[in-house]
Amino acid sequence: MSRTTPSLRPARTTSRGRRHAITGLLAAGALVLTGCGSSDSEESASGDSGSSEKADFGDLTLQLSWIKNAEFAGEFFADSKGYYTDAGFSKVALDPGPGPIETLVATGDADFGLSNAVATAQVVSEEEAPLKIVGTKFQKNPFTILSLKDGADITTPEDLVGKKIGVQAGGNETLFDALLKVNGIDPSDVTKVPVEYDSSPLVDGEVDGFLAYLTNESITVSMDGNEVSNLPFADNGLPFVAESVITTDEMIADEPEKVKAFLEAEIRGWQDALADPDAGAKLAVDDYGKDLDLDLAKETEQAEVQSGLIVTPEVEDNGLFTISDDLVEANMKTLEAAGIDIEADQLFDLSLLDELLKDKPELTEVP
Repeated sequence: MSRTTPSLRPARTTSRGRRHAITGLLAAGALVLTGCGSSDSEESASGDSGSSEKADFGDLTLQLSWIKNAEFAGEFFADSKGYYTDAGFSKVALDPGPGPIETLVATGDADFGLSNAVATAQVVSEEEAPLKIVGTKFQKNPFTILSLKDGADITTPEDLVGKKIGVQAGGNETLFDALLKVNGIDPSDVTKVPVEYDSSPLVDGEVDGFLAYLTNESITVSMDGNEVSNLPFADNGLPFVAESVITTDEMIADEPEKVKAFLEAEIRGWQDALADPDAGAKLAVDDYGKDLDLDLAKETEQAEVQSGLIVTPEVEDNGLFTISDDLVEANMKTLEAAGIDIEADQLFDLSLLDELLKDKPELTEVP
């Protein structure tokens, strides 16, 4: 399935309209910071933690960053196995993207959202949105310059020179410009071609490279019979976390146990997803994304590929969803290269995750 939405997976979350929406809400003092359900909500499978003092946090709404595919296998496990219920949530809505994630969380239309450090930092910096990243699924972001091996075969930043690169408007342009900057490449030496989110221009030879996702277009183009090359941003000067859990400052301050309960359910779900990627892909195809006509082979491959973005040596040392001090620093350098003026403590608050993992060290176990 081709990605057809604005990016910074998205820049869809940093569009002009979304920024104006947040500005108006903040200016009017109209932030409503209580979670609400969705008409498309799915009720979590019932579960019993065995405790007579189980917490009651009410309904939970999680705004996903994309359609219900294998990217959210951990959430599907957490829902279907009752981990959200065990944590104290009575009903769970996993709202699919694309959508204005930061706006939905800031206004209380979602309790939590899945975004990335660049998209969230841009909104916090420009609109003073009261949001923080409290943990992350992807230690390594999945952005890449995709090319054909028998074509441009772009594997180093220097290979970009003299090439035509398809770049989507908005946040992806910001990222691409930052990629050139950190690698000392003069923008005039690269032709930036406006494209949408369909990778046909690459396959048809209209561009030499295409700004894509390792977990999406790179897989689909390869499965269509093309041998591909990738230039991952995370390995070439632009490391930043993605599929990061965001919530409001008020949620962190006033309902810390709710935040920790959500993170616990997420981690348990992702422990299962990493232990059995095939089962996670089947949950996407047969259940949660059954109306999307997903391809099982593609979803299975995606589940395998994203494991490498989730599990790094630091995660093996510290646990899922953690963000080390070194990685925070690396993120801040990326944000600086992207022209985003923000301090680390304006974007990250990992204190509740630290408390959770200290209280429940079994959650640090990585399959």
